[in-house]
Order: sequence, then C-alpha cells, then structure tokens
Amino acid sequence: MHKLLTLGVAAALLAACSSSKQTTMNQQGSHAAQSGADWQPLFDGKEIKGWHTYGGTGVGKAWRVDNGAIHFDPAAKKSLGDKEGGDLVSNEAYENFHLSLDWKIAPNANSGVIFLVQDDPGKYNATYLTGPEMQVVDNQGHPDGKIYKHKAGDLYDLVASSKEAQKPVGEWNHAEIVLNKGKLQLSLNGVQTVSTTMWDDNWNTLIAGSKFKDWQAFAKNRSGHIALQDHGDAVWFKDIKIKRL
Repeated sequence: MHKLLTLGVAAALLAACSSSKQTTMNQQGSHAAQSGADWQPLFDGKEIKGWHTYGGTGVGKAWRVDNGAIHFDPAAKKSLGDKEGGDLVSNEAYENFHLSLDWKIAPNANSGVIFLVQDDPGKYNATYLTGPEMQVVDNQGHPDGKIYKHKAGDLYDLVASSKEAQKPVGEWNHAEIVLNKGKLQLSLNGVQTVSTTMWDDNWNTLIAGSKFKDWQAFAKNRSGHIALQDHGDAVWFKDIKIKRL
C-alpha cells in the first residue's frame, strides 16, 4: 500500500510539473512568436507615445511610466483632478489585428482592455459604449471577480472564460486579443479563455442577453481604437504590441 501510494504521489507530481512546464513553454513560445517585423510596438517602455486620453489630445498625468510599464495612478488623478485621468486610447485604429500585452493589477482593483473603440467623444462619452472589453481584475479581491462573465480573461458581460487563468494579484499576466474577419479569440497566460464570432446570429443573442442590449453603437463597427481603462484603480501595462492581420 505504501509503495503504491508513493508511486501515485510521484505520478501526480510528475503530471503537475509537466503541465506547469507546458504552460511555461506555451507562454514563452507566444512571446517569441511576437518579435517579427510585422509587430508594431505600442509602448517603448520609456515614453507614452501614440496614445491620448479619451476626449483629449494628450496623455493625462495620472498615466505615467513606472519601471518600464504604463501605470495608472489613482492617487494622482485624485490630487490633480479628473481631467488628468480617463481611458488611454491608441491614436491609430485597427480592424483585423493581434494585440499582445502584459498587465498586473493592484489588490482589489479593476480595469480592462477595450477594443474597436470609436474615438468620438462628441457622440459617445465613454470608450465602453462602443468597444467590447477583455476584463482585467483582481478575481479574489474585487466584487466583479465573483460575477459570471466579469472575471479576468472574460469578454466582459458577454462570454465567460473557459478556464480561470489569472496569476496571483501583483504578478504579471500575459494577455492576447486576436480579431480576424469576425473571429475573436482571447488568451490569458497561454490559455485560450474565449473563442467566439462577432456579428453573427449567436453574437446578436449574446448582446441581447447582456447589459449592452440597448446600447445602439456597442460593437457595431469593425474597426476601432484600443483603450486601456481607467476604472479608478491602480493598474500597469507593458510589452504592448500589435500586428495587423
């Protein structure tokens, strides 16, 4: 009995190590594949160029570079005023694309990566009125982390993750969003969390069953900007790059 138990434990440990090794290899392979000439860096680790806060022309002072990452500092927004915050929006718009970035979140915090955003604050007072969101959140500490379709890696309020893949709060998470001719895939830490098709009958059903059902411009456009969300909490983004497909 003891020998069989020992063998069983050894086998379980071997399987766990193999799974962990495979996940690590998947993540490393994903990063390595993103170094080709087709990839456009959206942040050089030094200056926030190619971005602006939604509704403005420059970058609000609550967004700043911190140890090679773009950091949203809620304390700075509180001291400097709301005009220095707001979602950070890419200057360029994208249609078919592969977006890759790393993020980490403060304890009990919430944010998101929003795409297909229509950069028209005269018509829409927020990025999320036009763009779907890949959720960024502390699953354990923020109330949204307990809500179905609101967890990290979810297509917010539309499609729940196939598997929870978030790392412990404070650690870096690697996220990818691939949209190509309506086919949408989200991945977190090497795990594909969402796979769906936009703008077909099933998509319309998803919208109808969500909080967005009465939002006339939500996810209607097939080209738009990338936005990093100011949800009032501390969040960091780095290694941001995109490839047009």
